[in-house]
Formats: sequence, C-alpha cells, structure tokens
Amino acid sequence: MKFIKILFVLFFIAVLAAGGVSYWIYSSLNKPHQHAKANQHIEIPKGSNPNEIIEKLASQGILQSVLPTQIYIRSFGDASKLRAGEYQFDSPITPFQVLKELEKGEQRTTKLTIPEGYTRFDIAKRIVESFPQTPPTGEKAILNLMDDVSFIKDFDPQAKNLEGYMFPSTYNFPKGATVQQIIRTTVEQFKKVWKPEWNDRAKQLGRTPHEIVTIASLIETESKFDAERAIVASVINNRLAKNIPLGIDQTAVYIAKMQNRWDGTINKSDLEVDSPYNTRKYGGIPPGPISSVSESALEAALNPAKTDYIFYVLNVEKNDGSHNFYSSAADFERGKAAYQTWLEQQRREKREENNNQ
Repeated sequence: MKFIKILFVLFFIAVLAAGGVSYWIYSSLNKPHQHAKANQHIEIPKGSNPNEIIEKLASQGILQSVLPTQIYIRSFGDASKLRAGEYQFDSPITPFQVLKELEKGEQRTTKLTIPEGYTRFDIAKRIVESFPQTPPTGEKAILNLMDDVSFIKDFDPQAKNLEGYMFPSTYNFPKGATVQQIIRTTVEQFKKVWKPEWNDRAKQLGRTPHEIVTIASLIETESKFDAERAIVASVINNRLAKNIPLGIDQTAVYIAKMQNRWDGTINKSDLEVDSPYNTRKYGGIPPGPISSVSESALEAALNPAKTDYIFYVLNVEKNDGSHNFYSSAADFERGKAAYQTWLEQQRREKREENNNQ
C-alpha cells in the first residue's frame, strides 16, 4: 500500500512538472520579442537543420532564447516544414510567429508595414527608410508622388492627394520596387477593401465616399477599439447635426505635420492655427482625410451607433486608451477634470523619471 502511495505521489509530481514545462514552453513561444533587425534580411541557407536555424536566429537577436523553441519543434512541431529562404522578421515578434514565417520559404522581398492611422507623411518616411532608391529619393519627392490622384480619381474626384487611400497593411515588395509601384499597390488594396454596397450606404447617410473616408480617418485617430468606434462616429454625427465644431485634436497634429513642425506634443498654438483642418476653429468635416483608414474605421463611419452623446474623454480609470462618453456638458466637465488631473500626474511622474536618470 505504501509503495502505491509513493507511485501516486511520483505520478502527481510528474504531472505537475509536465504541466509546468508545457506552460513555460507555451508562454515562451507566445511572448513578443523586440529586435533590431526588422529592416534586414536574414538568410537561412539550404540544408540547414532545425538546430542551426534556431541558433542562427538567436544569434541575430530574432529569438530571445533557444531551448523552448527547440523543445517545441522536437515534441510538437514539424521540422520538415522549416524552409530555406531570405526572411524579414517584424519586431516585436513571437517565436511562434517566427516558426510560421519559416514555413513560407520567403525569397528576397522587402516588407512595408503601414499601421492604421499613419499619415502620408509617416508613410513617406517609412518608404525612404525601407526602400533606398538610386538616385536617392527623399520624403518630399515621395510626397509629391502622393499628390498624383490619378490612382483614385475614379473613386474620389475630390481628392487633392492620396491621404486616406493608402491602405494600412503589411506588404511584401520585390527587390527594386519603385516608389510609384509601392504607392499604387497600397491604393489598389484600399479599392479591394471598399465594398460596392458602401457607395449606396454613403448615399443613405447623405455623404460622399470622400466624406466617409474623412470621417473614418477621424475615428481611426481617436479610438483604437473596434467596440467603441461606432460610438465615436455617433458623437461626430451628433456634433455635425448640432453645428458644434468637432474639436478633434488629432487634426491639429495633422496640420503640424503638413507644416513640417510636429514635435510630438500638441501645443496651445497648434490648437489656434488658422487652417480648414482645424476642427476647433472651423465647423463641419475637414477638407479631406487625416490618416490611413482601416476597414473597421470605415465600417464605423458607415454604421454609426444611435446615441445622444456629444462628448467623450479618455477613461483614466481603465488607462487603456478607451473613452467615457457623455451627453451633458456638466458630466463631460467632470470627466475632463479627472482626465486633466491624471494627465498632470503622468507628466509629473515623467519629469521625476527623467530627473532620476
């Protein structure tokens, strides 16, 4: 009987150990790792075995540790799926995502990632960094190419440039791709995402596609949560219906970028600048989009929630980028006061941190 108890205890310990190891492997494989090689190609030569591949990626800083990835491949993965090729690995990236990339067998291409909410100025800078041209092409020259609206004229005859129409996504371009090819591809992707029935929906709302994309860009820069984007859209529509200026500070950021003076901080002077994009100074919708737009933001612009909200402010209790929404000015002022107190505390802590460095 005593022997059976010992066996049971040993079995129980073994089960716990196995569970602990499994959890460690799972956590390690799904932990994002930041590295400095996102804009470089890593070559995996033909004939490389799994250990050689993993050790090379660890030496390049793509993988933070070797052992959990090796254990996973030996115990659960299929080493035969790992293929030779030339890879660019996003940063941050998890080991599991690295293994998925290695199953594709990529040849020399260059990745261009356009995050949601990027402006054409941000995109131009990223193209310069990722696609060196001969002779060199600067940001100003690329922005001039983005003024060519022939790519989008059939969709938006009002467009003055391609802002809002270069779809945010990750693209793979062959070596030697021209800037024109890159820009055209991003616009074509926007057209693929835009559904034909959305033209009818825009008409039902009394909007042109140009206005929908512009509103979507405001939503894009104001909220990162899909669940609240339709509510943000309702606030925009409610304020427009009441002839209340939108007061969206991201339009001030956009003006600063247009004037090549954005320093990362919204100053009082930015909020007072005289520009049709200044939604504190001028009512209505801005003249055009202020950023790239995702499908989610477009859906929200086309399908705003039905609310009586006309204000919103960051939810400082959650501190996750979400918002509180208000229909009365008094409630909004209380929420705004809480936000300003929180903001001053954040600034104070930042100053103390900088002083201690």
